[in-house]
Amino acid sequence: MISKIDKIKQELALKIITNLEELEKFRLRYLSKKGVLNQLFEDFKLLKSDDKKQAGLKINELKEFISEFYTTHKNNLSQEATHTTNYDLSLPGDFQNIGSRHPISTVKNEINAIFNRLGFTISDGPEIEDDWHVFSALNFPPDHPARDMQDTFFINKTPEIVLRTHTSSVQVRVMETTAPPIRMIMPGRVYRNEAISARSHCFFHQIEGLYINKNVSFADLKQTLLFFAKEFFGTSTKIRLRPSYFPFTEPSAEVDISCTCNGKGCNLCKYTGWLEILGCGMVDPNVLDYCNLDSKIYSGYAFGMGIERIALVKYQVKDIRIYSENDVRFLSQFSPVL
Repeated sequence: MISKIDKIKQELALKIITNLEELEKFRLRYLSKKGVLNQLFEDFKLLKSDDKKQAGLKINELKEFISEFYTTHKNNLSQEATHTTNYDLSLPGDFQNIGSRHPISTVKNEINAIFNRLGFTISDGPEIEDDWHVFSALNFPPDHPARDMQDTFFINKTPEIVLRTHTSSVQVRVMETTAPPIRMIMPGRVYRNEAISARSHCFFHQIEGLYINKNVSFADLKQTLLFFAKEFFGTSTKIRLRPSYFPFTEPSAEVDISCTCNGKGCNLCKYTGWLEILGCGMVDPNVLDYCNLDSKIYSGYAFGMGIERIALVKYQVKDIRIYSENDVRFLSQFSPVL
């Protein structure tokens, strides 16, 4: 029995296993019910009592050796099988889709950066506002159409709480809490009760600007907007200001930029050669007084633009709805080029 066990150990010492098929044959030969170990235990039962002690130790040592041998080779071969592939490792790797910023975010950040260079800082405010900050402090009369439910979203149908219709409400909050000079821009999302179409939506994004100081003139406003237009749309861009009306500015104006068709006329500018991009004006003295700023000492200008409108011009997109539909086919066009 002892010599038989020693012979098996010598045999195992020379055993080489290179694949899972050979390992399975090893298991059947040594560890199965009809294998070598089980046969040794059967022979062990026939030994004399005096011989069983030494033989039992040898069999147990052999069992541990065979089990460890099998387990080690099984783990090694399993890992090799996992890492073995049929791929050609010299080929280029799979392309990974690279995400990008939404075009609205890209345009907003670009506008912010331009006004930052002029010394404007960014301010933010709540989207759910009260009547004072959205209408009353901005010189909206009680019978103004914007106060109607057909134009504004009211919370719980109460006239005191609304979804802000413009980021001018942030201007009011800034003027109430900040001493001049004030030079800030207010980007954010706004809401209006409008029919959704290719040219309008019930929510969109705005950037408004405010400058309050002593002796601020309309010429300051014009030069600021001209700088913005040339920085954003190109150095050859021209602007024109058309008289308009806003409750919170006096005088007020609409600002147009020259179209990329150079006045020849195209579908984008409706063959006029000009594109409207924003509204502006000098802050009405009543608004300054409402915000506890002395209108006899301070003056200022304000302007506001829809980011979607600017993006429509920049990317020449004809339907504003596509910016909020999360269509991957559209958004993938703005992924960075590698």
